Amino acid sequence: MIHDITPIAVEPSITANPVKWFDDRLPLISMVKNGLVVYPTPRNLNYMWNFGSLAGIALVLQILTGLFLAMHYKPDINLAFDSVQHIMRDVNWGWLIRNMHMVGASFFFIVVYIHMGRGLYFGSYKSPREVLWGIGVVIFLLMMATGFLGYVLPWGQMSYWGATVITNLLSVIPFIGPDIVVWLWGGYSVGDPTLNRFYTLHFLLPFVIVGIVMLHLWALHQHKSNNPLGIDLKKESDFIPFHPYYTIKDIFGLGIYLIPFTFMVFYAPEYLGHTDNNIPADPLVTPAHIVPEWYFLPFYAILRAIPIKELGVVAMFGSILILFVLPWLDKHPVRSARFRPIYKWLFWAFILNFVLLGWCGKMPPEGIYVVISRLSTAFYFGFFAVLPLLAKYEKAKPIPTSI
Repeated sequence: MIHDITPIAVEPSITANPVKWFDDRLPLISMVKNGLVVYPTPRNLNYMWNFGSLAGIALVLQILTGLFLAMHYKPDINLAFDSVQHIMRDVNWGWLIRNMHMVGASFFFIVVYIHMGRGLYFGSYKSPREVLWGIGVVIFLLMMATGFLGYVLPWGQMSYWGATVITNLLSVIPFIGPDIVVWLWGGYSVGDPTLNRFYTLHFLLPFVIVGIVMLHLWALHQHKSNNPLGIDLKKESDFIPFHPYYTIKDIFGLGIYLIPFTFMVFYAPEYLGHTDNNIPADPLVTPAHIVPEWYFLPFYAILRAIPIKELGVVAMFGSILILFVLPWLDKHPVRSARFRPIYKWLFWAFILNFVLLGWCGKMPPEGIYVVISRLSTAFYFGFFAVLPLLAKYEKAKPIPTSI
């Protein structure tokens, strides 16, 4: 009589192999290995693909430095400005932590802007990565909200008046706008309740961003990374494991990133800020020219380019929200701008125009600056309006079938 002998899986022992025993019960190590070690990655990625990991590092740095700053900051209109000075002057290494947080915010936006620009150039928003792109835009919106809330906390002149101007924009929302403004303020003017609410939200939102980033990575791993050629990769030989081939590139990119970052932290931490924010907030003295942080300037220019307040607010928010529908505006079958001659030129004109909008945003809203802002705003939206026509009529160069 023959008996069916089926091998019985031997459960890993905690004493013989504690790592395997733990991973068998909570596959955390396997998840990290599959996502960051053996994860198959296109073998032709260039250094433009470094900016995703740099954005993650920048986010972690902002959270860590923010936690230390929160231990000494006082969200009170009578104490906030002095508590920042206390951090800079009296807390051990407080000046370094605050400089890293302040400069880190700017570098975080620089990295994300380049990351988004790379996605625009290589068509990373196209099918099947529409959800991946949309989640990225959500992260960008949360970053902007967090950056604005953080700019208010030092309670300097530009903090106070920036909060007053920007929150007032929500009053244009029909029916509920004024009530939203009163709720944000915690009263009928920017004051102590406002600062407390902004501090709480500024502390909370980075952790929300971490959660959305996890979704972003999940969506990325679902269909793998795009590549500079923008073609679908099907052969196993087209992929290489993420580690060590791209971890070493990311480490090299981080080293390059840290050179200007550390220079700014130690030698020019206030360079990208506004000098008026070193003056305590005074509701009775309006600054001659209210300017937000540099990373908001292009959208601020769009807001001021339109003389009707309601239309200006719609244009400002629309300039960001239009990114959500980009995958459906540009349905050209070719992804990468390398093979789309007209789109390539329009892309670089769009980038230059975006920089021009940023320059207009920091200038006084008068004279030639208003004219340039209006022309640049028209070009900004014109870029998106022409994409459906390019999808229909632009003739692309031949694309390779494999990398």
